[in-house]
Parts: sequence; C-alpha cells; structure tokens
Amino acid sequence: MIFKGKYMYKWNKQGDIEAIPQEKGIELPQGGIEFTEEQTPIKFTRKQTPIFTGVLNYFPDAIREVAKCSYAGQQQHNPDKPLAWDRSKSGDELDALTRHLLETGTIDTDGIRHSAKVAWRALANLQKEIENDNEAI
Repeated sequence: MIFKGKYMYKWNKQGDIEAIPQEKGIELPQGGIEFTEEQTPIKFTRKQTPIFTGVLNYFPDAIREVAKCSYAGQQQHNPDKPLAWDRSKSGDELDALTRHLLETGTIDTDGIRHSAKVAWRALANLQKEIENDNEAI
C-alpha cells in the first residue's frame, strides 16, 4: 500500500519534527504500521505543542466561529447560566457531527455555520477521548 502524502514527518536529532517532501509516496507494510512500546505514545514537550502558533495562528477565523457556536449553544440550552459546556445535553458527538456534516457550506437556523458545529462536535469528541484515555491510566 502506498500512502500518497506530500510530506513524511520524523524527529530530527535536535528533537524537532521535520517535514520531508515525498515525491512518490511512502510504501506501507501490508498489515499496516506496527508501533513498539518505545514508539508509543509519543511524548511531546511544551515546545512541541504550539497552541498559539500551531492552531490559533493557523485558524483564527475558524476558531472564532467555533466560539460563536459555543455561545449560541449556551444561549439555546442554558441562557440564564454562565458559559459552560453542559455535558448532560451533549452526548452524541459523532451523530450530531455527522448530521451537521451533511449540511456543511450552509448556515443553520440559529445563524451558525454547520461547519462550525462540525468542528465543535469534533473537538468535544476529541476532548472526551483524551479524558477517557487519561482515566484509563
């Protein structure tokens, strides 16, 4: 199987992630990639977790839309309370994400982009996955 990505990423000797351009793709083993205990999980230092430069700087407009989505959801579900994620009203992230995914490129009846709702649900799902992994440790 050939993975046809534009770059392959690897750690260099200084401990930084290096992008290596790929012209022909990367050949993967038939059974997939197998990680050893030494390779999994990858530990990232604070310098290798660039929240501002690696996320907020890349997607300022998208992050703003997701924030609007959070506020609109708060006004819909708990308008009399401070902004907070009411998890009791948010349990079907992947189903809701998929419903909004079917309407990407359009605006929902509350004025929020369906794509922003997809991003919000994806972040909610990821947050719960990470929390569940941390509880399992």
